[in-house]
Amino acid sequence: MPEKKTLERARKDKREGKAPTTQAGEFVREEMEHIRKGKHGARSTKQAIAIGLSKARRAGVKLPPPKRGRARTKRQAKRDIAKGRTARRKKPSATRSRATKRALKRETRRSASKRALSRHSKRVARQRSAGSRSAAAKKAARTRKRRR
Repeated sequence: MPEKKTLERARKDKREGKAPTTQAGEFVREEMEHIRKGKHGARSTKQAIAIGLSKARRAGVKLPPPKRGRARTKRQAKRDIAKGRTARRKKPSATRSRATKRALKRETRRSASKRALSRHSKRVARQRSAGSRSAAAKKAARTRKRRR
């Protein structure tokens, strides 16, 4: 269950008309904080991000499943979206929650370090075309919040 502050920030982003990815970013940020504070770990930075995105979808952020990627990931994303659309009926299974928490507690905390995040973002950027990266940079410059 995401924290109240995270949900509020995501709702604020939605009110301001920001993209679903921006709204989902709040959940990913929360997940990184949890790992850094030692609440649990993650096997890799990719997994930490995936957990955050899953939470976002379940919280009702209209984030589509990935275009590319494994079929299993797409299926899970669709399931998360469906969960986000419907109101929660039954309490989550305590046994499963405990098992997940224990498994994550055994994982490393390094996956949310600045170094790991930097390495991950550079690796992901390398997979994109120069044009795509350039367009993203131009959009960032165009939509950047101005300081007064």
